[in-house]
Amino acid sequence: MPFASARHYAAAIRSGSRQVSGEDDKLWTVAIAGCGIGRAHIEGCRAHPHKFRLLALCDVDARRLAAVGEEFAIARRTTSFDEILRMDDVDIVVICTPPALHVAQTLAALAAGKDVVCEKPLAGSLAEIDRVIAAERQGPGRVLPVFQYRFGNGVRKAKRIIELALAGKPYLATVETGWRRTPEYYATVWRRRWDAALGGVLLSQAIHAHDLLTYLIGPVASVFARTATRVNAVEVEDCAVASLAMESGALASLAATLGSHKEISRLRLCFEHVTFESSLSPYAPGDDPWEIIPASPEVARHIADALAGFRATPSQFTGLMDTYHQALTTGGLLPVTLADARLSLELVTAFYSSAATGEAVTLPIGSDHPSYQGWRP
Repeated sequence: MPFASARHYAAAIRSGSRQVSGEDDKLWTVAIAGCGIGRAHIEGCRAHPHKFRLLALCDVDARRLAAVGEEFAIARRTTSFDEILRMDDVDIVVICTPPALHVAQTLAALAAGKDVVCEKPLAGSLAEIDRVIAAERQGPGRVLPVFQYRFGNGVRKAKRIIELALAGKPYLATVETGWRRTPEYYATVWRRRWDAALGGVLLSQAIHAHDLLTYLIGPVASVFARTATRVNAVEVEDCAVASLAMESGALASLAATLGSHKEISRLRLCFEHVTFESSLSPYAPGDDPWEIIPASPEVARHIADALAGFRATPSQFTGLMDTYHQALTTGGLLPVTLADARLSLELVTAFYSSAATGEAVTLPIGSDHPSYQGWRP
């Protein structure tokens, strides 16, 4: 049954009733499908050897499978995703395959009783992610979407200040994703095609920075976007701009390109009492250092008090897997939920719909919207 909006799902999502008593040190077993970005997930698991044990690797490219398996000393390898699902000793399946495969593989893993970690984008439409949401509710397994940039210490400090109401009302945000992708990147043919990649810079690269925007400032009310393909001879877009009105009344401007000769990711968030500026690190915008600029000495004192007990933690995949283990063993809310993934895909849907029609798109997007079934041209 489709949800009328991501907000309705967020309100309905279960808070976690699968309490697992006495298993705080439980070792969860993992299989990873896809040895590209899957390498980062291998590192995330290996950072917690007493919490996760990597049992198996899967990749359709036998050479890459062998190379990665040898590099990380993982003996169990297969080119068959179905074989992974038949492994009774595997608790968690991590899906790092091309985007067009994510929904079918997530649904199959849930049907096999597995917990699932799925790379972005989790689905190619709101209709598809609503199918995943419904399937998750039917079985024991849950789905962790991957938004690892949330676990940087810079964004964690900003989140704490905002949640304690020290920042005040948000005014304006600017988000830049200036990365570089050359023809060699698109030698992996699926990356250039709508039917396999499902989108370009808005879906495959800038989606993380845009997630941080909504994570810190809140939901989007309307979107006007333009896209273009100017950098490489591919089907999908590699340049985009968007103007957003947030539900809070704040405004945001977004720019993304794969033709930047200096790679950066940057967020600048202006609030009533403080301005936040991220680092420029292209692949770690959530990490320190973040500049926190208070409006007055009094605000500075309040912020200093709020951060006095702040404890730095490992970032990105290492931090994600640490909090994931806690949620698994207690049955608590996952650190990133399908509600978060749906909000992200709702924004993506609005981007592509606005770019295609030349009109602003109002959110939330329900099942009656022309792009609910998908945004691909």
